[in-house]
Amino acid sequence: MKNLKILSALFLMAVFPYGCMVGPKYVKPEQPQADTFRYGDQSQDTTKSVRMIKWSTIFNDPVLIGLIEKGLQNNFDLKIAISRLEQARANLGIAKADLYPSLQYSGQVNSAETIMQPSSLLANMSWELDFWGKYRHQNKAFLNDLLASDEARKVVLSDIVSNIAISYFELRDFDNQLEITIHTLETRQKAYDIINERFISGYVAELDKVQIEQQVAIAEANIPALKRQITALENSISILIGQVPQPIERGKTNSELLILTTFPTSVPSALLENRPDVKSTELLYRAANERIGVAQALRYPSFNIAAIAGFTSVMVGDLFNDASYTQNVGAGIAGPIFNFGKNKRRVDVNRQIAQERKLNFQKTYLTAISEVENSLQNVAMYKEEWAARNRQVIAAQKNYELSNARYYNGYVSYLEVLDAQRSLFEAQLSLSQLTQKQLTSMVQLYKALGGGWN
Repeated sequence: MKNLKILSALFLMAVFPYGCMVGPKYVKPEQPQADTFRYGDQSQDTTKSVRMIKWSTIFNDPVLIGLIEKGLQNNFDLKIAISRLEQARANLGIAKADLYPSLQYSGQVNSAETIMQPSSLLANMSWELDFWGKYRHQNKAFLNDLLASDEARKVVLSDIVSNIAISYFELRDFDNQLEITIHTLETRQKAYDIINERFISGYVAELDKVQIEQQVAIAEANIPALKRQITALENSISILIGQVPQPIERGKTNSELLILTTFPTSVPSALLENRPDVKSTELLYRAANERIGVAQALRYPSFNIAAIAGFTSVMVGDLFNDASYTQNVGAGIAGPIFNFGKNKRRVDVNRQIAQERKLNFQKTYLTAISEVENSLQNVAMYKEEWAARNRQVIAAQKNYELSNARYYNGYVSYLEVLDAQRSLFEAQLSLSQLTQKQLTSMVQLYKALGGGWN
């Protein structure tokens, strides 16, 4: 009966603490709110979410989709993020184990029959009661770390998809620029051959010959530079998809590529739910807030329960006799008295860590809104700029044809033809770059809105 009373008291001690927790409760920080994005479509249905649009549906190039899928399988940054996620999962398991009793066993056999070192076979249990919530706070902290690691994995995944797509657009842009340059070189080389023959025949001055010769050399010099950039991009994409640097397969040109032109922009507050980087920083703040409770609990006494049961005997042969059986249950308390403010400073440190995480969360949220605003404006402005550049290319082509005809009919010097040709070349390169930037801006908008990268 006495043992039953002791066990009942210990049970009440074990259950009662779960109503006692020191430490602050989590309060979500207030964020500056706006009803709409500054450059967003005010007429869109804000109840729709960009998360419903999967990344694989926004591209119409099977080669690009294949590269991205290969990157998701082989990319080392993603593998590192998954490894960190598993580390966080294991840490959570360790934290959960601290909530429960610890059971051990021990045994020894001694040939010397002495009271000081008897033979024994014992099982013992020790349990620190979570009276102040130290282990519960710690458990919640590791849980939030785990969730933050999963959101960080999504950030890496988002970066992989967008980086491969953007690098691919840049690669196709350089391919197009190389094609434009080679065509320009061929045109200038033909013009050089004609003018050189006319110079030899005495129909034109040497000035015309050296001017076109200079333009031929300029086009020739651009080709190696473009080839270097193409190789560098191919190597970058190879690293992104986790393979040895090698030539990258090509699919559609940038002019043939199509990307969804509109995404539901919703409202700024939706970024808290859509963006994995925003969610990750908030979860890290929650984890830091829980660790304040852990630090505060260390300032209070700890309560322990211990139990032991088994056999012990001076003589090995009598080890398992009834008389050798022993058991005991006990409880203890331990706590700090004076340690020169160490525990208080530990709480202060954790408060400041939580404050840092809070500020980082707020900054990340504002940065996310800024990125969406920039992306929305880029999409609109690149569209307008592309239309103007396209008209410029058409006009420059016509100007070059007319100037060429005027020169061969003797109305103008070759300097006018060179100027028209240079303007056409630069306009074509600018249009190629703008086509790439248009595609890139749509991917960046999709990423900024927190699109469905899962």
